[in-house]
Amino acid sequence: MVTPSIFEMLQITNLTKHFKKINAVDNISLTVKKGDIYGFLGPNGAGKTTSIRMIMGIIKPDNGTIKLNASDINTINRRKLGYLPEDRGLYQKQNLSEILHYFGCLKGLDKKDSKNRANLWLERFNLDDQKKRKVEELSKGNQQKIQFIIALLHDPQLIILDEPFTGLDPVNQILLKEVIKEKQEEGKTIIFSTHQMEQVERLCNNICLINKGHILLEGSLSKIRKSHSEDAVVLNFSGKIDSSKLEVFFSDFELKENILSGILKKKKNEFLEWVIPQVSIESFKTRILSLEQIFIRAVGK
Repeated sequence: MVTPSIFEMLQITNLTKHFKKINAVDNISLTVKKGDIYGFLGPNGAGKTTSIRMIMGIIKPDNGTIKLNASDINTINRRKLGYLPEDRGLYQKQNLSEILHYFGCLKGLDKKDSKNRANLWLERFNLDDQKKRKVEELSKGNQQKIQFIIALLHDPQLIILDEPFTGLDPVNQILLKEVIKEKQEEGKTIIFSTHQMEQVERLCNNICLINKGHILLEGSLSKIRKSHSEDAVVLNFSGKIDSSKLEVFFSDFELKENILSGILKKKKNEFLEWVIPQVSIESFKTRILSLEQIFIRAVGK
C-alpha cells in the first residue's frame, strides 16, 4: 500500500454553511491523508451531503477553506475529483456505451481513451454484454455500478463515494470493495459516506462523525473504538443477579442466562462491590463496541 504523505491531502478548515436559520455545517475542520479511505459519517440531516457539495464546488461555503494538496480546491482542475452522488443522475434513454463515452469526454478524456476505459470497466463489472442496453432497462444495482464507473473513469486523485453500496447484492458489494482497495493502493484518496457501519469497519482507517453540523468524533477508527469501550463490560457468572437494580449501574444492558453485558454509568469497582455478594464471577472484562453502537451513543447524547 502507498505510504500516506503529509504533504498530499484534503484539508478542511473552519468550514461553515447556513441555510436561512439552519446551520447545516458549523465550523468543521478535518484532514484526510493521501491514500486514506476516510469514513464521513452521520445521521440524516447531519451536514454530510452539504459538506461534500462544498468540496465538489457545487455550492460555496459561507466561511472556511478547502485545500487539496495545499491548493485551494476552487483553483485546481476539477478532473482530479471523482464523485458518486447518493442520488442517481444518469440519462435513462442512453445506452451504457454512450453514457460512459459522454461522461469520459466531459472529464477530459479523448474519444479513443474514453471508449477503451469504458470497455475495461464494463468488463470488470460484468456489464460488457449489456453495453447497448438503455440505462432505464437496467436493475438498480447495475445502474449503481455505472455511476461508480463514471466516478472512476478519468482516474481522479480524490474520490468521493456517497452511499456507494446502495442497491448492490453481496457479490457486487465485494467487487466494489475490491476496487476501492485497489484505488487506495494506487495512492488515491477516498472519502466514503455511508450509513452501513459494518462497511466502514471493514474499509476505513480514519473516520469523522458529524451531527447537526458539528463534529462529534474524528480520528483513527481503532482508537475511537477503544476509547469509547472503557465502560462497556461483559460479566460471566454463576448464581442469580437482582436484575431490578441493574438500571442503577447500567445505561444500557442485556442479561441472558448467566451473561450480563452493558454500558456502565457508574465506576467498575462500585458495580463489582454490589454484584460480588450475589454471584460467583467466572470472568469480567471490557468489550470493544461496534462502530454502530458508538454511532448511536454519540448521536443520542
